[in-house]
Amino acid sequence: MTLRSWVPCVLAAVLQAQSVAITFDDGPHLGAGPRLTPLERNAALLKALAGQKARAALFITLGNGADRPEGLALAKAWGDAGHILGNHTVTHLDLNAAATTLAAYQKEILDCGAAVGTLPGYKKWFRFTFLREGNTPEKRDGMRTFLQKQGYRNAYVTLDTSDWRMDQRLREVLAKRPDADLAPLRKVYLAHLRQRAGAYRDLSRQLLGREIPQVLLLHHNLLNALFLRDVLSQFKTMGWPIIDPETAFADPVYALQPERPRPGQSLLLSIARSQGITVPGEDRLVDDGDFEIAELDRVGFLCGGG
Repeated sequence: MTLRSWVPCVLAAVLQAQSVAITFDDGPHLGAGPRLTPLERNAALLKALAGQKARAALFITLGNGADRPEGLALAKAWGDAGHILGNHTVTHLDLNAAATTLAAYQKEILDCGAAVGTLPGYKKWFRFTFLREGNTPEKRDGMRTFLQKQGYRNAYVTLDTSDWRMDQRLREVLAKRPDADLAPLRKVYLAHLRQRAGAYRDLSRQLLGREIPQVLLLHHNLLNALFLRDVLSQFKTMGWPIIDPETAFADPVYALQPERPRPGQSLLLSIARSQGITVPGEDRLVDDGDFEIAELDRVGFLCGGG
């Protein structure tokens, strides 16, 4: 579906209630870390989702753990719990890197799918690593043809976050201070999600004339193992029902393939850039959490003392 043919349908659509679907990238991780073991991290995420009766999607990066029996068991636990499993390559290489060939990238998708494709809940959904679809037209168009031929959906993100950046700070702090008070991080993280959610809701209204079911990008990490329950509760308090990712992807916005001059972390940013539309506050949406890291510095959630 092209942007030109689709926009009139959107502008005529009835305004819908705001909702959000929950997705995770890069799991399951087998790496050791502070506070929780890999099994405990995985169980905490699943418990938080179960507590809200929320169905989510986990995009597997095979080399993070699912290429080993113990990691494959963690991934299988998601399917057994009724969640969706998708494909996020083997090694999380960057398609925009000059050294990454189209053939090598496509092989990683096929290899990941071969390893986990028989797990319960697996769907042919692919999420681009770093949300980058290629640094040349040949890579971009080659991937679109490849995904269509292989029967994969491009599992777009609209509500992009920098949770990974705050997870890095969390692990750095706990490495120095295992008993650190995490309340300041929790506050900043939840505020970050509120800010991004509001900004992308406003952008959908600006671009499409309506609210869309947002697809939230989080990561399979310690931060979310500790705070996902709070994240889900906050969305409900905001009046955003948590919906199934399949329901979200049924919205026609997720069939778009915007011809953007440069990539956007969010599909909504890509739509705006394809139309040459200036996005208010765009710098805050693409700063990789710089604002939040500065706030954590200000309140003393530091890697050293304090």
